[in-house]
Amino acid sequence: MTVNIACVLSLLAAQGLPVSSGPQAQQPAQAPPAASVDSTRLRTIAIDERLAEEAGLGIGDLVTVTTVAGTPGDTVGIAAITRRGADPSDISRGEFKVRLHLDHLQQLTGAGDRVGRFAVLAEDAAVPRINAMAFGFQAHRAADVAVETSTTFRVVNRFHRAIGVITIVASAIFLLCITLLKVDERRRDVGALRLLGISRRTVVWSVVLEASLVALVGSAMGALLGWGASALVNHYYQGLYSTPLRFTLVTPGIIGFAVVLSLVLGIGAGLIAAQRLVRRSPLELVGR
Repeated sequence: MTVNIACVLSLLAAQGLPVSSGPQAQQPAQAPPAASVDSTRLRTIAIDERLAEEAGLGIGDLVTVTTVAGTPGDTVGIAAITRRGADPSDISRGEFKVRLHLDHLQQLTGAGDRVGRFAVLAEDAAVPRINAMAFGFQAHRAADVAVETSTTFRVVNRFHRAIGVITIVASAIFLLCITLLKVDERRRDVGALRLLGISRRTVVWSVVLEASLVALVGSAMGALLGWGASALVNHYYQGLYSTPLRFTLVTPGIIGFAVVLSLVLGIGAGLIAAQRLVRRSPLELVGR
């Protein structure tokens, strides 16, 4: 098969060393040499698992690598299959990744001693000194590059936060209205308890306790529903984009926040409804 280098997103390898893809890659296997290919001079490459799955390739297969699809190129063996990382920037591109030896890549592309981008480990203070030492390139911190490339995701994150705030406010108002209606429906029971000598404080605390139990049950049901919805969303989009990236998260922190918020809203709504009810005369509550 022919692989078009022009579509490759990441071409990384060390010159003179066997191609490997780190601890997440499959172990290289000995490629069976073809009759027309000199196995002693056969170069090796590594491809990502998405390309291997869609093209039906595996370790040991022979492919042709060229800069222009359909033109003669170099026959190489697949030495490793790399696992795709959970990088949000890779989702929208839909490109395949191939890793070659550096000298092999230079030979194929005719780029010579040129490189578009590389990464080095250094302190943040070294960035301005590097930029001041030479002309023709620009050094950036990895954190700055990540922020620049994730602008779209930050906008989506803010949009989701705004939706969450609006949903919480609307839910609180709705919960208060429902609690007021439910407590008002039991005004005869509350009036009978008051006529029997039950204090206002006891009636209020009973209503608040009931509202708290309802809030806890609702929180548990909501957590289970959210976990199931999150699992379905991740399963669908991970298969669609062939990525291990998790699109939705249900963390203990989120569940804890939801439970606390539900209790606060439930207790507050129950307290307001109960206080509104016990201020009325017992005879008025029973309809006399």
